[in-house]
Amino acid sequence: MTGLLALMLVLSACGNKSENNSGNAATENAGNATENAGNATENAGNNTAAEPPTEKVVKDAMGHDVTIPAEPKRILASYLEDPVVTLGKTPVAQWSVANGIQDYLAPQLKDVPTIGWDLPVENVLSLAPDLIIVGSESAVQKGLYEQYAKIAPTYVLGDKVNNDWRETLKTIGGLLNESEDADKAIAEYDQKAADTKAKLAGAIDKQSVAVLWLVAKNFYIVDETKSSGAVLYKDLGLTPPNLVNEIPEKSKASWNPVAMEKLAGLTADHIILVNSDKTDAAETLKNPVWKNIPAVKNNHVYEVPASSAWLYSGKIAGEQMMDDAVKLLVK
Repeated sequence: MTGLLALMLVLSACGNKSENNSGNAATENAGNATENAGNATENAGNNTAAEPPTEKVVKDAMGHDVTIPAEPKRILASYLEDPVVTLGKTPVAQWSVANGIQDYLAPQLKDVPTIGWDLPVENVLSLAPDLIIVGSESAVQKGLYEQYAKIAPTYVLGDKVNNDWRETLKTIGGLLNESEDADKAIAEYDQKAADTKAKLAGAIDKQSVAVLWLVAKNFYIVDETKSSGAVLYKDLGLTPPNLVNEIPEKSKASWNPVAMEKLAGLTADHIILVNSDKTDAAETLKNPVWKNIPAVKNNHVYEVPASSAWLYSGKIAGEQMMDDAVKLLVK
């Protein structure tokens, strides 16, 4: 009995030791497993971040399912060069008309060939683009979309997006896998606008500023929501002149014609004049109606060339306009 009791005690002790060892081992193994799982998760995250972009199918404003290349190299985006350049890309061609190009982008596009504003199919084909981005639905009517789409994937922004440069930039940023850069660019613009607004407020307070475009002896005034009007009146908070508020809603355009007799009623304190009239401007500006406008009589007319950014819109255009506004209006 004594021997049997001793044997049981020995076996019991061995069992406890084995149980403790097993528990310790299980705990240690579980800890290692957790650590390994964490490392695996971290590695998976790193691998995901390093994955190259892949092609994607997106729907454009006209309902087309468009397959966007993973990394488009030859982008054709006529009259959308401002957002493309803002995102660090160089388009395969740049928009042009008979009398010129978007000169304000000349530093970024100096070696880029031109293409006609109406994007002739044969010219598009010769450029061999791998992605075509079009602003307006009207630009791809009468079978043009189908012809472009045979050359390269063709994405139509649509007028709703195309009329807002911020939305245009964000949409193109999404197509080109540059959404973060698009958001950063907009934030930079908004900060510059806030700084510029403060400078102008201290210089001219609530005085009104008109933007007029002179071309072929005719004056046009910018709408308050488009082009330089959006920059001055929306972004910088300047006061629009009386004639802007009098434009009938149904007939509003980016640039609205102003007859000379209507111009006689302009009460703007300051006028920024975009002069595209190289031959007849001097004669037109001698007209007594023009000379009797308050801003003209007070020598508050500031002429900028048609090659400047004042006829366009976009981050780059807007920032150049802000710089000009400070130079012209802050004395």
